[in-house]
Parts: sequence; structure tokens; C-alpha cells
Amino acid sequence: MKFTDGFWQLRSGVHASYATEVRDVRLDDDRLAAYAAVKRVQRRGDTLNAPLITVEAHAPAEGVIAVRLTHHAGKRRKGPDFELPGAVAPSAGGSAPGSAATTRTEGTTAELTSGPLTLRLPTEGAFGLEFLDQDGRLLTSAGPKGSAFATTPDGSHHMVAQLALGVGETVHGLGERFTPYVKNGQVVDMWQADGGTSSEQAYKNVPFYLSSRGYGVFVNHPGKVSFEVGSEAVGQVQFSVEDQTLEYFVVAGPTPKDVLTRYTALTGRPALPPAWSFGLWLTTSFTTSYDEATVTSFVDGMAERGIPLSVFHFDCFWMREYQWSDFEWDPAVFPDPEGMIARLKGKGLKICVWINPYIAQKGALYEEGARKGYFVETADGDIWQWDKWQAGMALVDFTDPEATAWFQGKLKGLLDQGVDGFKTDFGERIPTDVVWHDGSDPERMHNYYTHLYNKAVFELLEQERGAGEAVLFARSATAGGQQYPVHWGGDCWSSFEAMAESLRGGLSLSLSGFGFWSHDIGGFEGTPDPAVFKRWLAFGLLSSHSRLHGSSSYRVPWEFGDEAVDVARRFTRLKHRLMPYLYGAAVEAHRTGVPTMRPLLLEFPDDPTARTVDRQYLLGPDLLVAPVFAEDGEVEYYVPEGTWTRFLTGETVTGPAWHRETHGYDSLPLLVRQGAVLALGADESRPDGAWLDDLELRVYAPAGTGDFTRTVTVPDRTGAVAATYEVVREGGDVRVTTDTDRPYTVTVVG
Repeated sequence: MKFTDGFWQLRSGVHASYATEVRDVRLDDDRLAAYAAVKRVQRRGDTLNAPLITVEAHAPAEGVIAVRLTHHAGKRRKGPDFELPGAVAPSAGGSAPGSAATTRTEGTTAELTSGPLTLRLPTEGAFGLEFLDQDGRLLTSAGPKGSAFATTPDGSHHMVAQLALGVGETVHGLGERFTPYVKNGQVVDMWQADGGTSSEQAYKNVPFYLSSRGYGVFVNHPGKVSFEVGSEAVGQVQFSVEDQTLEYFVVAGPTPKDVLTRYTALTGRPALPPAWSFGLWLTTSFTTSYDEATVTSFVDGMAERGIPLSVFHFDCFWMREYQWSDFEWDPAVFPDPEGMIARLKGKGLKICVWINPYIAQKGALYEEGARKGYFVETADGDIWQWDKWQAGMALVDFTDPEATAWFQGKLKGLLDQGVDGFKTDFGERIPTDVVWHDGSDPERMHNYYTHLYNKAVFELLEQERGAGEAVLFARSATAGGQQYPVHWGGDCWSSFEAMAESLRGGLSLSLSGFGFWSHDIGGFEGTPDPAVFKRWLAFGLLSSHSRLHGSSSYRVPWEFGDEAVDVARRFTRLKHRLMPYLYGAAVEAHRTGVPTMRPLLLEFPDDPTARTVDRQYLLGPDLLVAPVFAEDGEVEYYVPEGTWTRFLTGETVTGPAWHRETHGYDSLPLLVRQGAVLALGADESRPDGAWLDDLELRVYAPAGTGDFTRTVTVPDRTGAVAATYEVVREGGDVRVTTDTDRPYTVTVVG
């Protein structure tokens, strides 16, 4: 939101008050508070009829400093608030949040330090905040207009903060955004919307950004946060909320990986998805006609063509029309759901079904929920309803523990039938003219609702299927939602442009703390041209999770020609071979918060070009993937410094340099970093096979005969280490030391 009219003036009807002069600073052992006048105080009379801005600071976790700006402290906090599972607990009986900081004063400067991060502010004179790293380097600062409140012509009150941008500094993240990957120059509002992938709206709004200078900023406000990223004040990142308080956390690095590790430690680490979920998912598509015979023909058709399939998903119309979501199979189409599920599972498949948090009026479930008071209500006590998607839909109130348990109980019936996972669709179009069971602020609940929705479903799966077996296919999320994977990129068009915008969204989400991400192979809306479908297959099967899904047309590969079948087979089997390596990257995401699909910025933070690249990524630490976005196969991609080896052919390319090539449908730039040792499985038929059986260690050692050592761990399907291999080259000879007696082979490339 913009408040100014150019540099010198405010917009018509806007009044702004900036923290200008320090009047007092109070230090405790682990926190501080400063009181800033909004004008220069030259005499006692200047303190009359003038506000103060209270600035409080503490450290909710090591290496994270929280700054809270307050105008009037008396506004009742209705919630909800982000859960912060990694925050320091308050002291016994204490009302203040816990703090992992120390404080000190030196002359006219006060400091609060947590780990490698220090906040510095003056104890007298002009007010300002500086954030420094452990070497004393200035990361960012809040200058003369950096801490403020403003009122607008409609009478609304906004708290405003600005943090400085350095020359050449780039900003990334802010959720799954399909706009340009580098956020500099953009206006970004945190407001959940079902807007597809071709607009500035987003399904996953996360008020966290990562700077190329090696720090992050998390605005601890679940409602609407408006970011001006070098847009209103071109040298500042401004963020504002309509409230009396604004709290933000500065997260230390020094590397982007370190920032994500600290941020996800605070807001929650991704759960480890089951290994089977990394295989290929096939769905019925959305509005297509299907029954058990159709489904069986798809499943058998994949098997006949040698395309391994891991999961079959039933989209919306597994339920009766006008009755979503009553969690009852349409008896006219699926007269024997338990038998059908058993038959599909007998073919080695897992089963997923579509759900949403709305209950349509026509079904018996609506009557039950209404009678028990489990739906969101309007201010006059009526049930809130609308006719979008299905007639008379009411919304489950997940702030009510009884309503949550009721909803989970209905899903448990599906699990008892043999269902393994849920696609948790919707969760974005949440009304603000309603009353919540726990009294939550409707504006703050609009974005936060999805967190409660996905949490309820994920926790049920953990309870019923066991830890490590829970997986969602979720569309909406906010900060902390990374704990409940997997998330997919929403409704995209079936075009090369939409394929590229989907990747931009995934890269931004990965820099917002999300470890796993997927998308609809071939696009959702429309029917893709065979060229689009084939190129998207390679991209999708080199993503963390892979799903064939569409809207009004099927996505089985043979609908797009024999070559599409070959491409699907080739890259599905390739992904299965990569599983010992890929699941290792998944375990890293689970334990550290570093995502499986990595923007180049994460691995090459000192490379200015790598900071801006948005058409390629690293799959795990060592595989560079550059999808092809053109029918003729021409692709332009960037190779960071070093020698890289083409995984598919064994040829080498060097960087730093841009490369332009042409690839057939069975190929794309897939490069291995020099010094990598890839653990490759022998079983191409499934993602969750016995990885240690005939494992191949493919060694991409540096050129020459110099000494080289690399330790590789292969996880089991729980994420624990199943085997460790130490690969050593001395004098040109390569040897391996391992703690397993399982057979393996070593292939030295180059």
C-alpha cells in the first residue's frame, strides 16, 4: 500500500507519523524497549498532544531478532497468530515472549544480539535501527521513515516499516508468486486468492522474504500485509498492516541456506513425505467423465505401456453432483468403492481423493453440521453460505475443536475404505464478514484458515497411517504450511508460458520455506499441444512430486501420441533410479528446511547471475535441471562456475556461461556438478523399492588425478541412514569404504 505522493509529499488525506527522536531506552537482560517521538522535542511543551511509537525487540530464536512497533497498545488482540514451534519458551510465570538475546550499551548506543545477528539503535538523538552480521557488516536498516504509523482518508490506521535495500540487492520469496522471480519493483499483498497462475494473486501467501545479502524478514502478521518492494520508495522494502502494532523478524544468515534453516526452525520444518509419493500420480481430471472401467483402463494402459504408476487420484466427481463435500462415493458411478479401491491397491497403487472444506446444502452432512453448529456464521447468527462451486455451500469452522474432530471423523471413514491421502483443494476464498467460533478476527483468519484446514487433515493421516506415511496434495498455504506437504501450483493454462510461470511460482515458494512442490503436468486448463505435454513431462518428472492432471480433458500420455508415451516412460523410470539421491535431498529438506527444488541462489549465492535465473533449478544439491519451453527444443540456460557433466550423455560443459542448445523430446539440459557422487537405484519400476540392491555410485570426480573425498549416505524409507559410502580418489585410483554388505557398483564418469 502506498502512502506517499513522490518523495516529498503524502497522498491526499494521508497523515503519517515517523519515529524521529529517541526519548527513552530500557534494557533488560534479553530484550529492550525504545520510545520514539514523532517529532523533534526541543522544549517540554513539545511533548504535549503528540504520540510516541514504542519499539520493542527480543529474539524468539537464536539468530532471529523480533522488532515490534506499537502506536496504541490497548487494542485487543483477537487472533489468530502464527504458530511458532521453534520459538523460545517464556520464562516460568512470565508474560513476555521468551528471548534468546543479550543486551548491552556502549556510549549512546544500545545493542541486542542473538547469535550472529545484532540490532543497534541510539539511546538519544535521531531514531533508527541497524541490523549487523557477526562481522559488523550492515545487513539492512530502518532509517528516518522506517518506523511509522499512518492514517488514510477512510479513517483506517496502518503501522508501517521500511528496511533499506543495498545496491544490487535482490528480494525473493513472499510465497508462491507467478510474477517475476526477483520481487524488486513489485507491489505484493498477502491475501489468499483463487486466481490461477497467470496473475499477481497467489494461493500461498507467505509474509517472508529472503535477501541476496544473506538475511530474511518475516512479518509476524497472518492477515493482509502489503509489501512495496522497492516500488514506493525504490531503495526500501516497505511493509504495512492495518493495525495498531506491527511485528517483524530479521533472520540471520550468512548464507541463504542458513536463513531458511533458521526460518523453518522457527515456523516449522517440512514433514518427510512417504517415498511412494515421489512416484507418478495420475488423476481422473476434473470435469471429465469417468467410472471404474475408465479408471481401470487408465491404470492398465499405463502398465501395458511400461509407464510405472504409483498413485491414482479421484478428483471432485467421485462424489455426487451438488453434494461436495459429503465424502460419499456416487453410487451410480462407483457402486462398490471398497472393492474398487482394493482392486486398484492390488495393482500396487496408493489412492488419493479430492476434498474441500465446504459442505453443500443438498447433502445430509450439511444438516448434521448445521444442527451441531459446526459452520462459520454471519454476525446475526445465520450460517454463512454461497453458491460458488456447489449450491448452498457452508464452511467448516476449524477454530471449533468439535467441528474439526467431526470433519476428521468423516475423512477417517474414507481411510477405513483404503484411501491413502487427500487432495486438500480450496481454502483461499474465505469470507471476512463472518463470526468465528473462537472469536478470531475475520481479516486475520482469511489467510490463516488454510493452515487450520491442512493441519486437521494432515494430523488425521499421521494418526491413522503413522508418522512418515502422511501426504497431502494441497493448493493453499501460508507461513508454517510447509509442515504439511505436498503443495501444488494451482490452476495453470496448457502452454509453454504457463509452464514457465508455474516454475517461477515454485522457485518463490521454495525460498519461502517450502521443501516440496508440484504442478499439473501439461497444464490444467485447456488441452495441451503434444509438444507442450512432452516438454512438461520432463519438467514434471524432475520435480519433487509429479502429477498428471487436467480440467476438461484426460492426461494419459497416449492421448498425446506414441512419443509422449516414450517420454513419460523414460523420465518416470529415470526418477525412480534417482530416488536414493532424491530421497536424500528430501531428508535434508525435512531436517534443515533447505528445499528439494533449489533456485540457483541457494547453491551459488555469490554469483550475481545465479540470483536472477528463473527458468532452471537444482534438484537436490548436485543436479541442474533446465526445462525446455519451446516446441523446437531450443533452450537457453546458465551454467554456474565449474565443469558440469550431462547426466544423459556424459559430455561436459563449463561455466560460468550461458549455453544455447536444441534438445529432442527425450532430452533436456540435466547436468551433474563436478565433485558429486550420485547414488542411483537399480529398480526402475517403483520409487520405494529396495534402494541398496545393486546400488550404483556414479562418481563425477574433478578432472585430473588429485585427491578427492566424498561421503554419501543413502536413507531408508523412514529417513534414517541405511548405508554410508566414503568415496576416495588417491593417485587416480578410486576406492569405496562402506558400512553395508549389500552389493554395489562404482562408475567413474570422465
